[in-house]
Amino acid sequence: PARYFDTRTTEPVSFFLSGLEELLAWQPDGNDDFNISAVPLAKRQPPLHGKRPRTLVCHDMRGGYLEDRFIQGSATRNPYVFYHWRYIDIFVYFSHHTVTIPPVCWTNAAHRNGVPVLGTFITEWTDGEKLCEAFLAGGEEAYHAVSKQLARITQHYRFDGWLVNIENTLSAAAVGNLPPFLRHLTAQVHSAVPGGLVIWYDSVLQNGTLKWQNELTEENRVFFDACDGLFTNYNWKEEHLERTRQLAGPRHTDIYVGVDVFARGDVIGGGFDTDKSLRLIRQHGLSAAIFAPGWVYEHLGEENFLNNENKFWGLLAEYLPTHSICALPLATSFSLGMGTSKFLAGKEEEAGPWYNLSAQEIQPLYPEREGRLSTSCCLQDAWCGGSSLRVQGTIPPGEEHVAIRLFSLQMSAPPKLFLTLLYKLEGPHPDEIAVALELTTWDSGTCHEGNSISLPEPNGRHHPRFLPAPPPGLAKLLATCDRGSHSWTSRCYELDLEDCSLRDLSLLVSRHQPSPQETPFACLLGEVRVLDAAIMAASPPQVQSLTASQLWWQ
Repeated sequence: PARYFDTRTTEPVSFFLSGLEELLAWQPDGNDDFNISAVPLAKRQPPLHGKRPRTLVCHDMRGGYLEDRFIQGSATRNPYVFYHWRYIDIFVYFSHHTVTIPPVCWTNAAHRNGVPVLGTFITEWTDGEKLCEAFLAGGEEAYHAVSKQLARITQHYRFDGWLVNIENTLSAAAVGNLPPFLRHLTAQVHSAVPGGLVIWYDSVLQNGTLKWQNELTEENRVFFDACDGLFTNYNWKEEHLERTRQLAGPRHTDIYVGVDVFARGDVIGGGFDTDKSLRLIRQHGLSAAIFAPGWVYEHLGEENFLNNENKFWGLLAEYLPTHSICALPLATSFSLGMGTSKFLAGKEEEAGPWYNLSAQEIQPLYPEREGRLSTSCCLQDAWCGGSSLRVQGTIPPGEEHVAIRLFSLQMSAPPKLFLTLLYKLEGPHPDEIAVALELTTWDSGTCHEGNSISLPEPNGRHHPRFLPAPPPGLAKLLATCDRGSHSWTSRCYELDLEDCSLRDLSLLVSRHQPSPQETPFACLLGEVRVLDAAIMAASPPQVQSLTASQLWWQ
């Protein structure tokens, strides 16, 4: 069927639903197994529903369902990718189709990085009025049918909820049923999906007129009260934020203040000035909804996209609270889910562009310090996948080393850890530089290294012991301990800890000789792993009940 498969190539594709009839007729279908997310939402700290302000990203690009609709990837040159997952809390896939089911590759990539994904339920213009009249103006049976279907779709495809956007006027009967519809939808989504969310877009008022408020008001709060949050329109000033904070009371972090990166209309700042908007939003303790950050790709062009993307998010970083990884194993080759070649074990296996966000790996923090440090993606060389992480900067005069924070962690440390690192030194004087991994732990009176008689390091800094060869029983898993390949260097380490909580995983770059000058460095990271030794020693579960279906031989 054309909905599930590309008619030209027969490849499975992600899809949307148009109109009320398609929504109400939707049933789970064997053809759409490809569209079900295969990656559960990774746990994170702090939890999403805490009290700190959140960051929502609303992805709206050229109508949606572009190359990202190809579930098994495509040979797209210079595609759009998003990878600053550590800095955001919720990802919304937006299009102007009635029911936007997020393409499964986005759900897989976001979930792997601990970020929930929402689809969009939208009605607009005169067609939207008719659609709303059809399901809202009647009795509860009609709108219950819609909310149940939306919740079933969320559960079936394993994404996390909906942005609801009613951008048309409503009759008195329809608007009267809107709050109970939202309450029912929210309850249905919460029971179908653990941690599910329903967010309302600031559009119609409680009297049914379509009038964007750019804030929470007495006219639209009835909808905010009926669901998990309000996403405001973009044309606000500081007084709107003050009134919103006042009116929202203890739920102020459930207000997502809209920021249009394209800066359409009368806005505080978009583009590379988006930080001006965020600064104000955070001063008032509110959450932010960054709309269409694809501006970087659409407006500035595809050619220098990765550099511009790092610049854009780097400017916002101080206003974006990050979330931590809270489970092991942590293993990543930093691949973006795209590339100009495919690499395996440091060797180019296949030249040519590719794009598949489902193959994106866990993404790190991307720390930037003006002139002294930059972290970026390198497509020219990789250990596995399509890219590696390039870390470059300088060791300041008189300093022995710098620590570059790659991951923020929040979990109790197992008694024994194995760590692995694959890297390649670049730059003019690679022989003057050494790299290793550093783990820090949260301060506590009891935390110490298990077999060490030395005093605890200040600030809980631990430097795992280098392992020249893999320990017995783990030779297969840690096969590359003592040997890299294709000029990649491989290192394994072990660390014994007692009563500790892990805090950060950093790359430690040091120089062999102290120097009064600064020392520049450049290093590619191909893979990093942090493993719980006890779990690694256990035998992996056996695959059972394997079936194959829908085979198409070519």
